Amino acid sequence: MQILITGAAGFIGFNFTKYLLSTSDATVVGIDSLNNYYSKKLKKDRVRELSRYKKFSFFKINILNKKKLEKIFKLRKIDLVINLAAQAGVRYSLEKPNEFVDNNIQGFYNLIDVAKKYKTKKIIYASSSSIYGDSKKFPLNEAQNVMPKNIYALSKKINEEMAEVFSRQYNITFIGLRFFTVYGEWGRPDMFMMKYLTSSYNQKINFYLNNYGKHTRDFTYISDVCKIMSKLVFIKKKIKHEIFNVCSNNPQKLTDIIKKIDFLTQKKPKLLKRKLQKADVVKTHGTNKKIRSFVGKQNFTSIDHGLKNTVNWFKNYYKC
Repeated sequence: MQILITGAAGFIGFNFTKYLLSTSDATVVGIDSLNNYYSKKLKKDRVRELSRYKKFSFFKINILNKKKLEKIFKLRKIDLVINLAAQAGVRYSLEKPNEFVDNNIQGFYNLIDVAKKYKTKKIIYASSSSIYGDSKKFPLNEAQNVMPKNIYALSKKINEEMAEVFSRQYNITFIGLRFFTVYGEWGRPDMFMMKYLTSSYNQKINFYLNNYGKHTRDFTYISDVCKIMSKLVFIKKKIKHEIFNVCSNNPQKLTDIIKKIDFLTQKKPKLLKRKLQKADVVKTHGTNKKIRSFVGKQNFTSIDHGLKNTVNWFKNYYKC
């Protein structure tokens, strides 16, 4: 099987590509724009790590560039597309909404259109738990109404609607994944845990605790995400278009996570508490009942074990 993974230098894209290469016979073509939204060095280090595998090839391509996308499909017989390329960052969406419209909506359409032309029959794509907005009904389930409160979340909702339309129009199988606060090794430096660890090991950098720490998140360990995605890649069930929560169903208070990290690092950064930030969601907690019914038994890593692995990786990578 030949798989195209977009966003292969990103956090989830890198980890899943590495997991596939080390656990299956799949050949992976990775593409990424390597933009400067966060550290290019981190992205290049991820690509360097993946390049150790013989069945991996990488191309620096932005999915907005349809001509370059077509060249990949011409060169390789792509059996499956996994779209993990997107402009991320809820707060960044308030500053540069156009980048979310371009990359997350137009870019997704480009992939679908090229896949149709070259007769690729399956697309797995990243959605997000953020599309639920500030729901008061927990745990969040795939059948309930969604209420995006920022352009990032809206772009993901539009992706799901596009997949629903094109699954029928183009006869392509679509699987949408609503990721819930994924964390772990090689994590994004703009995310809560990595920012907190950075401040822990560099006392000159303050850590801003939004909403005075009154957030709750359904943290989902990257290794568990990779295992679930791998099962969906090779699943035999007939699917037209399905959307799944990818979550641990075990929400944690941010203040409790901070205490656990402090215990592991034996450090405490300077905390500056501030009010709820615009576009932030206060709580996420999803049910994973639907995904488990499709992929079978799935064990989830304990938060303590996942945090220990994350801290150890951070110390090693950043030489703390």
